[in-house]
Amino acid sequence: MPALLFDPPYYAVIFTAQRTEGDEPAYARTAALMDQLAAKAPGYLGIESTRDPNNGLGITVSYWRDEAAIQAWKTQADDVMARQAGRDRWYASYALRVAKVEREYDFHKPKSDAGSASA
Repeated sequence: MPALLFDPPYYAVIFTAQRTEGDEPAYARTAALMDQLAAKAPGYLGIESTRDPNNGLGITVSYWRDEAAIQAWKTQADDVMARQAGRDRWYASYALRVAKVEREYDFHKPKSDAGSASA
């Protein structure tokens, strides 16, 4: 399910990464900690993330109210340490993009009424 929608404009930080072999428990703990800390950061709006279990390619998109909030998060000490650990141990490569969201749209298929019969 996609993240909640926000009132544009806002910013998306798109992190696409190729993991190294193995899934160290430290990676999962660090990712969970970063999610918890980011959620408390001023200007943080939300996050969506997915990873292909077969090839390790993942995409995480975090949403922020403005560029100042992104810059403040980037200098947060725990995030700096996590980035270095990622370079040293967890990622074969990654790309980070920052985009301004001007518009957004969504779609939700109506839930079918399980009690009614269809003809």
